This record gives sequence, C-alpha cells and structure tokens, in this order.
Amino acid sequence: MTAVRTALVTGAASGLGALAARRLAAAGWDVAAADLDADGLAATARRSPNTHVRVCDVADAEAVNALVSEVGAVHRVVHAAAVGPMVPALEQPLPDVEHVLRTDFLGTVHVVRATLPGMLERGRGELVLFSSLAALLPVPKTSAYAAAKAAVNAYAEAVAAEHAGSGVVIRCVCPRQVDTPGFRAAASADPAATGRMRGVPPGLVLDAVDRSLAARPAHDLYVLPDPLTRAVARARRWLPGPTARLVGRVTLSR
Repeated sequence: MTAVRTALVTGAASGLGALAARRLAAAGWDVAAADLDADGLAATARRSPNTHVRVCDVADAEAVNALVSEVGAVHRVVHAAAVGPMVPALEQPLPDVEHVLRTDFLGTVHVVRATLPGMLERGRGELVLFSSLAALLPVPKTSAYAAAKAAVNAYAEAVAAEHAGSGVVIRCVCPRQVDTPGFRAAASADPAATGRMRGVPPGLVLDAVDRSLAARPAHDLYVLPDPLTRAVARARRWLPGPTARLVGRVTLSR
C-alpha cells in the first residue's frame, strides 16, 4: 500500500496556489490548502475529498505553526501566498509596505521554520518557495514587492546552503508576471505598469516546477519557468543597465 503523501499549499484560494492544490489532489496527495480567503478555498476544494482547507495568515507565525502541527508530517510545501500591489514607492503608505514585507518575506520565513525541521528529521521533503522575476529585475511600482521577493531569494539561498545534502529539495521559483486574477486586475487598471504583456499561464509555471523536482540536481535552486523569463534574467545579469532602462521605459504609465 502506497504511503499517503501530504502537501501544504499556501495562497491556495486562487491563481497558482489554487491550481497547485488541485493538481496535487488529483495526483493522490493529501492536500492542506491554506489562505485567508475562505470562499476561494472552498472553490479550490470543491469535489476534492482529499483537499482540506485551512484559513491561515502566513504573516502570523503562531497561526502557521498551529496549522502545521494540525496537519502533521508535510512532504511537499508549495508556498505561493503573496501580495503585490503596484504603487509608486513614495505613494505607498508605510503600513502597506510593512504588510507586503510581513506577508511575502516573513510569511516565507514562517512557513520554512514550521515545515523544514520535520523534513530534515525524516531526511526527505520538497520545499517550493515562490519568488518572482521582480526580485532579479525590479520595475516601477513594485518597490515593496520586489524588495520582499529579493529577500526571499537571499533567504532561500542561505537555507539551501545550510542544508545541502540533507535529502530536502528546495526550489525558489522566479516567474515573470503570471496570468492570475490579481495580475489581470492590475493589467486592466494600469496596462503600462505590466508592460502591456500577457501573463504566463500558471500551468506552465507548475509544469516547470514539476520537471525541476523530477530531473534536476537537488542543489539547483532556481526555477525560471519560461524562455522569456530566462532571457530577461540573462540580460539582467550581462547587460544590467540597458535591461533596466528598457524595462523601466515600457512599464511606466503614459
């Protein structure tokens, strides 16, 4: 009899997190789907008896610890919970900046600290942390979000280095703009701020994650899901000034 595998998916009420939760449940995983949006969670779990919803704010360390204690052994984490309002840096109220940092960065810290020790004790597990291409190439109106995601990258690199060879596979996923309800709303409100581009399909991003977990070495931390993301990341590395100027021109509102 195959042992039951448990996955914890955050941000599971919509977008990437919802699709990840549904895919894992369809593949036979026991899924703990967490988010603040109870209605969205209910939609994610509809007709899925092996999906169990939990309302949880990842910015609250005690709530995350309580959730993981209730769920028990977690074999895969898909941490997709995030907020990313598009606001010019000097116009973004400080409490909103703090909210982004608490949710996107400290939320990642809380999830890792709650789940990684058990994985290390068992000598296996998969920890998938969602960052963003914005961490590598900040664009106008993403100052808080890009800063938080850059912190996620640095944190993931340090944690991966500290636990190399442990049997736990860590991935830091840096997609460009993903076609989610949040992205579509932002693109509709301010097309120039999103470069007037279509978002990459969430399924493509998750396919890249699955391929990475299945085939790539455990130490290969970053996942850049599609050719355009990889091209922009390379351009940022080798031609940082021209790349930043070009992206800045196409993402400023006219």
